[in-house]
Amino acid sequence: MTDVRKLDLNLVVVLDALLAERNLTRAGELVGMTQPAVSGALSRLRDLLDDPLLVREGRGFTLTPFAESLMPAVADCMVEVHRVFEVLPEFDPMTSTRTFLVSASDYVLSELTSPLLSILQREAPHTSIEFDGLPMEDIVSPVDLLRRDITIAATGRGVPGKRASLFSDRFVCVVDAANPALRDGALSLTALHGLRHVRSVFGPHASTHIDDMLSAAEITPRVAVNVEGFMQVPFAVTKTPWVGWVPERTARRYADQLGLTIARTEIAPSVLVEAAHWHPSKSSDPALTWLVSQLRAASELVEFGADV
Repeated sequence: MTDVRKLDLNLVVVLDALLAERNLTRAGELVGMTQPAVSGALSRLRDLLDDPLLVREGRGFTLTPFAESLMPAVADCMVEVHRVFEVLPEFDPMTSTRTFLVSASDYVLSELTSPLLSILQREAPHTSIEFDGLPMEDIVSPVDLLRRDITIAATGRGVPGKRASLFSDRFVCVVDAANPALRDGALSLTALHGLRHVRSVFGPHASTHIDDMLSAAEITPRVAVNVEGFMQVPFAVTKTPWVGWVPERTARRYADQLGLTIARTEIAPSVLVEAAHWHPSKSSDPALTWLVSQLRAASELVEFGADV
């Protein structure tokens, strides 16, 4: 087993460049090293990992299968290296050039991105923010939290770490306005049993608030199609005999455009509370504390509008 205490961090940087460029000269240009220095680092990496990593193919190089398998792990490692050295004892939003990484569902990004970017442009003009989707797995893991500054996910779904609530919504039923099962804008329980459903998924086995809500009403939905996240649901439902459930803000945004009705039902609507989650090891990072405060400010705009 490699003793990480003796590992030269520069080797990780060189390895990342070699995996990306597959060329010693270009890798050297990327990290500011001469070609002989990169060659020496590659020799050390080969000894350390017991693999040639780069092999000749014609006039160039190609990666070995082992080197290919290292690419995701090395990329994650580089993200964490940058993040570790970005954590400073003080944080000045007006001068910081930090890049934040935030993970969230498509629904959260549709609501929060614009107000958050407006706030950051005003309060921290030199920072930047990168967004990615929630991991499509059964649960957000501690490792997922380490890879990002903030993960925004619904409460009550087993997300570990520290958290701060941001904003809430409730789930409503959407159906094409011409659906014959509608009666004065309502769908009966019998209709909901019979209709096929567009189901939002966030992983192969992960349950959602909607699953719990339908289960409590003793409805086992007949699934017409599974879609990732919430934002595709209205587009999948329109002009079909299907039914779907989405946060109310999403429903109201697309109802008129897509010819949908927000149907009344006898099912008690489940409340969705979105929260910022982060790894406990990052709680002492003043930049993260500041970011959470800006997420809360942006969430107030989502909840109450610009007059807050």
